[in-house]
Amino acid sequence: MSDQPVETIIVTGTYEPIPLEESDRAVTVVPLDEERRILFNDPTSLLRLDPSVDLEARGPNDIQTDISIRGGTFGQTLVLWNGLRLNDVQTGHFNLDTPVPLESIERVEILKGAGSTLYGSDAVGGVVNFVSLPPEIDEVRLRLSVGNFGVNEQHLEISLLRWGWSEEIAADRDFSSGFRPDRDYRNLSIASVSHHVGRLGVTDIILAISDRPYGADQFYGDYPSWERTKSWFAGIHQDLGESTEVDFSYRRHTDLFVLYRDDPQLFTNRSVLDTWQGALRRLRRLAKNTTLHYGADGSYDSIHSSNLGIHARGRVAAYGSLDFRALRRFSLNVGAREEVYRGLLHQFSPSVTGGVWLSPKLRLRAGSSHAFRLPSFTDLYYQDPANVGSPNLKPEQAWSYETAAEWRPSASVLAEAAVFQRRESNDIDYFRASPDDIWRAANLQSLRATGVETSLRVRLQKAGDLTVSYTALRLRTDSPAGLFSKYTSNYPMHDGVVSYQVLFGRAVMLRTRFGAIQRSGEDPYGLWDFGVARPQGRVRPYVQFANLTNTSYQEIPGVVMPGRSVIGGVELQARLK
Repeated sequence: MSDQPVETIIVTGTYEPIPLEESDRAVTVVPLDEERRILFNDPTSLLRLDPSVDLEARGPNDIQTDISIRGGTFGQTLVLWNGLRLNDVQTGHFNLDTPVPLESIERVEILKGAGSTLYGSDAVGGVVNFVSLPPEIDEVRLRLSVGNFGVNEQHLEISLLRWGWSEEIAADRDFSSGFRPDRDYRNLSIASVSHHVGRLGVTDIILAISDRPYGADQFYGDYPSWERTKSWFAGIHQDLGESTEVDFSYRRHTDLFVLYRDDPQLFTNRSVLDTWQGALRRLRRLAKNTTLHYGADGSYDSIHSSNLGIHARGRVAAYGSLDFRALRRFSLNVGAREEVYRGLLHQFSPSVTGGVWLSPKLRLRAGSSHAFRLPSFTDLYYQDPANVGSPNLKPEQAWSYETAAEWRPSASVLAEAAVFQRRESNDIDYFRASPDDIWRAANLQSLRATGVETSLRVRLQKAGDLTVSYTALRLRTDSPAGLFSKYTSNYPMHDGVVSYQVLFGRAVMLRTRFGAIQRSGEDPYGLWDFGVARPQGRVRPYVQFANLTNTSYQEIPGVVMPGRSVIGGVELQARLK
């Protein structure tokens, strides 16, 4: 960790890269350089550093984890990889079922608040963007580790620089016999990320696959289930000069779900989802401080499922945005997006954001934006003994508002405070009248989420980095009288995180995180994680502890999470000449 502050450039929530301190939106950046990466196991552990991001996991190491931002449901967060969509239109439960190995990630950018003007459907609560950067040296890294609950892990990263291209090949493999019956898992992710700067500009190519079979006891109700998901992803970004870029991607996701693991004949569902996406983006400098961004994008989704049937839908959209910045004191962005689907049905999503520096140390920002989410295929068509969808569901609508203050008394201190509100209509949830009834999908007429976010980040130079964050949230809904809701009622009312990281010389890296959370209607609980490693050299031993206090907790009602766990191992690094 350098003692000097480094300017962070973000690409999420903006139409072109800008310094983080100039963003008019609430964006959190979680860096993951080679010193930090050894003390993390999976991409979702990075997201737990922000208390406005709620992860409702059904197991460790990215096993069926729902994600929400600022109290949204699991379908209302958009997940990207280098700006390319990874969301699953079969069900939002698979939005984090990505083929992104940890070794491919250089940082995670988290946009809080509506983002449909930029990204279209699903960006209601916010956006998570996993960012990969080209490697700088030729090297090979191999990480091997073991732990309790039969954990066995291998991580591999190969970086090559040849003929103007940089190539990174990364693979993660981890498995566990499970901390209880029917909670075993085997994960595999492999990715290739290629980067080239040519006469036209930057070319980025991503190829990735993943395979995840796992025991799913109690995941979807009181059933000893089993599931296996697979993902294939291919994406390309190409600059066409300084003012134009094109993106194209393809994603296939398969899901094999068995309701009773020991008796698959009772209920088994097989689904294959294919998604094609393309985008054209342009910018025009109207003046020194004024830029017009505009473009178009589209997608086509199709599913073949033994339960859901055969369905398809396409979307096309056009957008425009005017960005104005003056004297590094004022900023204003006005944008709008028109998205058309199902023939002539459409969604119009405008936004306006702005910021002002009241002094070199104090900045205010505010914004308002519209967002929407189309129902997933599961929302519309799914049926099993415990759940039933509805083909008559309407798209979710939301307006988000926020205002915030940022105080930077020095280069090493940043304090932030924000107040936000999201007003939704037609929110999609599942309801039932009694515990013996089945869950039925329906639209809520209105939902209002109001919250406060605060954070203090201090770079203590040789004493390390300290971050203290807290988010408070309240939801008001018009749930039908006498009915119980399945998802919107399980939100965090209070969520606080303290994280600390320090590098002692160049010999020892220490990282710890303590998070305390209270969900609506539940008692609060805390989770403490700790890790220590040798972050440099050819041989880098490390040890990671999770849930040190052995807390009994459930992030999803009925799904028990593991107690105290420990993983120890070594990373081997070799430079290639």
